[in-house]
Amino acid sequence: MSGHLISSDRQRIVVGLGKTGLACARWLYRAGTPFRVVDTRANPPGLDELQRECPGVEVVCSPLDAELLSTADELIVSPGLSLKEPAIAAAIEAGAKVVGDIELFCREVTAPIVAITGSNGKSTVTTLVGLMAEKAGVRVGVGGNIGLPVLEMLEQGEKDLYVLELSSFQLETTHSLRAKAATVLNVTPDHMDRYASLVEYHQAKHRIYRGCEGAVYNRDDARTTPLIPEAVNVLSFGTGRPPGLKDFGLLTEDGETWLVQGLEKLLPVSEMKIRGQHNYANAMAALALGSLAGLPMMAMLDALREFPGLAHRCEWVADINGVGWFNDSKATNEGATVAAIEGLGIGLTGKIILIAGGDGKGADFTELKPSVQRYVKDVLVMGVDGPRLAEAVGSVAPVQRVVDMADAVAKAKALATEGDIVLLAPACASFDMFDGFEHRGAVFREQVEALHG
Repeated sequence: MSGHLISSDRQRIVVGLGKTGLACARWLYRAGTPFRVVDTRANPPGLDELQRECPGVEVVCSPLDAELLSTADELIVSPGLSLKEPAIAAAIEAGAKVVGDIELFCREVTAPIVAITGSNGKSTVTTLVGLMAEKAGVRVGVGGNIGLPVLEMLEQGEKDLYVLELSSFQLETTHSLRAKAATVLNVTPDHMDRYASLVEYHQAKHRIYRGCEGAVYNRDDARTTPLIPEAVNVLSFGTGRPPGLKDFGLLTEDGETWLVQGLEKLLPVSEMKIRGQHNYANAMAALALGSLAGLPMMAMLDALREFPGLAHRCEWVADINGVGWFNDSKATNEGATVAAIEGLGIGLTGKIILIAGGDGKGADFTELKPSVQRYVKDVLVMGVDGPRLAEAVGSVAPVQRVVDMADAVAKAKALATEGDIVLLAPACASFDMFDGFEHRGAVFREQVEALHG
């Protein structure tokens, strides 16, 4: 195909098509900006749409070529591609600037941004802040790593506020965020197949604080504490009493646990539909972010009362013969699984039967041991890294290998007694056995619902 006809002194290359790359291509094309697209796949997803909607744009489907990429002034890189890819690294060395769709979005918008990252809880907190804004009558756009690609949000008309879930991969290529309020919810080992160390992963997450007006951190996780100028407004949240009058925490009084800000009781957790310590932390993080964004407290508390939680995130599925069944298929790393076990285990009269396993993304699973020892009576493992998971926790709980989800649910039913919980919280990605975490959760739900028959 011939190149885009509009001339420009700058050379741009979109690296990686798919959902995000296509959104970038559409945006550049409509702006009249010349660019090329490269993808390692012979027939990448989105190619037909690109050719139909952006005629004349050159597409190169071949292994990434360092010489070609080095001709660019700016590479617009898909978050699924590591910047350590040799061809991309060579282009950076040659002087190319690397950006992503979030950076293009930030260059365009003038409305304030609430930016949310963390190993776990991002989607819940992002959704909550969006609902809080809606309750307050604010025109809000919610997207990023959840829902719509950010550039597609720009087609929805003017907004008063944007709430963005951002992954570490997206933050690597974002330079102009300057959030009204930013948070790192927590940092636990994840994507260790992409990052050389936890320190490198931590550094990518903390890019979210660059240039922010307000920052929110988790008092229970020192890795979230921002290193920022004193002029930045900083709030904290945590599961203990808040240290300052504007900080958020939990207070238990006369058998009732409350969300509090400073000395002020805000909401008893019994009035929320979401359960577990990790969800109380998510609620407090959302309140802190909303406060920094100027949202009224009453509207935020109304949103908390109504929020039912997200599918596949500690989602209640059924109670059968006194046994609760919970779907936390989105728990794709150790930290998320620990949060689910701890959140449901506290106050539980019985024990947890844990279904876990899949593609561990380089994790060693040792972080699971204390929680498994405290709250889990049996572990059922599956998937390519099931044996490694079994080895990691086998010294603290009985472990059985299962062949698929039907086998896991059947064995869990046989093991569970009244007062127990069966929890799907895999600590692994799903692609070795399923189309994604949604598919894995749906299969679990189907198998549990079949028990009623």
